[in-house]
Parts: sequence; structure tokens; C-alpha cells
Amino acid sequence: MLMTIMLIGACGVNNEADTNGGNGKNNGAGLTTLEKAVQQGYITVGFAGENPYAYKNEQGELTGEAVEIASVILERLGIGEMRGELTEFSALVAGLQAKRFDMITAGMFINADRCAAVLFADPEYSIGEGLAVKAGNPLQLDSYAAIAENSDAKVAVMAGAVEIGYLTASGVAEKQMVIVPDQDAAISALQSGRADAMTMTGPALQSRLNAADDPGIERVMDFEQPLVDGESVRGYGATAFRMDDTSFRDAFNAELAKMKESGELLDILTKFGFTEQELPGDVTAQQLCGQ
Repeated sequence: MLMTIMLIGACGVNNEADTNGGNGKNNGAGLTTLEKAVQQGYITVGFAGENPYAYKNEQGELTGEAVEIASVILERLGIGEMRGELTEFSALVAGLQAKRFDMITAGMFINADRCAAVLFADPEYSIGEGLAVKAGNPLQLDSYAAIAENSDAKVAVMAGAVEIGYLTASGVAEKQMVIVPDQDAAISALQSGRADAMTMTGPALQSRLNAADDPGIERVMDFEQPLVDGESVRGYGATAFRMDDTSFRDAFNAELAKMKESGELLDILTKFGFTEQELPGDVTAQQLCGQ
């Protein structure tokens, strides 16, 4: 069976007649969401149009890391078609609860508020900060703290970026920050020597390094994620289900675990700018939700 992925209407259109309901009774049929999706041959998913998670490409096709991972798993669960409903990110949880769609495939970060509203699968990726330096890392910069400890070290960071706050919280002085307008300017600052390092989120950093294709600069692969108020800034993204769809979530998790083990998960992630650094490891949704 080959999974078909198609786009349907935007949020606000009531598609309840086309969706599958919860884990209990569904229009009197007594089928779970998964069983109904298998029976009817398709499932409707909500997405927010964010690259690289879930978005419409130049050919008008629904793609992204979350979409591609879900499509593989759903096909293996016996569902032949995935219908994507474009929805504002802030309305995804409400749309899921209102049964406009049956899953959220948007690379949604797992956090406490969302854990109280939806049922998360285990994470499919993680994102933290990334750091690039001159080849060989001559200043041995492997964390924001290491930059702070070397008063001569300078780091390029984009104006208005959250990394400025992370750097400040790590003790990096304002005079050590080379504020640049965009990602290209950050690369230029590092290449020219105006900065000894550049920082942004891991996938964004890797994307810029790939585009630059410069052997004179490299990513710090053992970069230590910063802590803010004692908490790591690393986030974890996952597919979300309605609260009563436990059997569906469990079946999804079982297939996701196989993809992690086989390396198939990493193969999909790398197509969208992720690296081994963004694999989720053994962290579970249960742990992240504090259950």
C-alpha cells in the first residue's frame, strides 16, 4: 500500500462528519479512531504550515518531518491516505479537541500546558541551540559558559533572537556579542574573524553551514546546551492525539520505536535539515509530561 497525502480545507471548516471520533463510540459504530481510519481508508491531520515540520511545498504537496514520519507509521498501521487540514498553530489543539481532525502532525513541542490538553506520542525530534566555530575550534568553545569564561571570545547572534537571553543568562557579556541582522551575516562574521563563534538553533545552524560549504568553519558537535533557571532549553516535538485515543497513540509509539531502532527516523529527519544531534534519544512523552 502506498500512502497518499492530500490537502483539504483550512481551519474553520467543520469536518466532523469526516473524522473518526475518540477511542470509544463513534457514530454508534463502537470503533476506535484507528479502527475507523483503517476501515474508511484515510485519516485527517492538522498542520500549521511551518517548515521543516509540516508545510506545503512548491508543488503544493504536504510534506515536512512530522508529515513524513506520520505517513510511514500510518501506512504500516493500515491507513492508506492522510488528509491535511491547514490550521493556525494556536488553533491546532482546539481543532483536535473539536474533532476537525484526528491527529496533529506539526512537530508540536511537548510542554505542561499541552500535556493537559492532548495525548502526545513519544518525541520524534529534539531541538536545542547550536554553535559553530573556526575549524579545529581553536578557542575550545563547547558551551555558552565557555564563551563567558574567555573574555576575548566573541559570538555572532541575530538581533532579537532568544539566544541573546540564553547567552546573557550564561554570563556572556554584551561586549562579547556581535549582533547581526540575519543568518547570512552571522556566517560572514565567523568567516571574517569578527566573531569566534556563531549561534542559533541546531537545525538552522546546520542548514546555514551546509549552504556555506566552507571547510574553514564547523559545528561544535559536543556543544553543551545552556540552562535557564536550571532548565535545559532543549525542546522535544511529537505527534498529538485526543486524550481518549490511547490505543492509537500506543500503536503509533510502537512503530516510532522501530523507526528509531532501525535508523529510519534519522533518515527522514536528515531530509529536512536535522542531524543526529536532533534525535530525541530515549526520552518519552510520559517523562516530559511529568507523569
